[in-house]
Amino acid sequence: MVKSPARKDIDPRRTARTVALQSLFATDVTSTGDGRARKSSPDYGWMDEEFEGSIMRLAERLHLGVCDHWPSLDGLIGRYAPAWPVPQLPIVDRNILRIAIFELLHNPATPRKTAVDEAVEMAKVFGSDSSARFVNGVLGSIMAGLESGELPVAEPASKGS
Repeated sequence: MVKSPARKDIDPRRTARTVALQSLFATDVTSTGDGRARKSSPDYGWMDEEFEGSIMRLAERLHLGVCDHWPSLDGLIGRYAPAWPVPQLPIVDRNILRIAIFELLHNPATPRKTAVDEAVEMAKVFGSDSSARFVNGVLGSIMAGLESGELPVAEPASKGS
């Protein structure tokens, strides 16, 4: 179930990330087990709340973008958190990381600091006591890789995607 924001002034993009996180959790649980995600459109039938179209469109873009880049996102998680094999990470943590890394690399419209801050906030809400610190550490290392040029930022596939 989507946790409803307590305040009406919550950024709709935060709500979309939360919806995407929960749909990716479901996808991860039912994935093929070989590092590839199912690339079908997410099923939001489990939601007990309706959101405006722009929120759902962003949630779907995040979901499908993560699914399209699933193996490379997991590769980066493994590279920047080598002590933690991706399959052994809590499902919530690895999907928060996938969303944030996808936004950092493939969504130039999202400021990098925003992508990291939002991921840490989601980890505080949905993860364990140590999730926020872990997510922040991994994303901090990835940010350093971006800033040094070690990690190239991919251009969006098209303006319509």
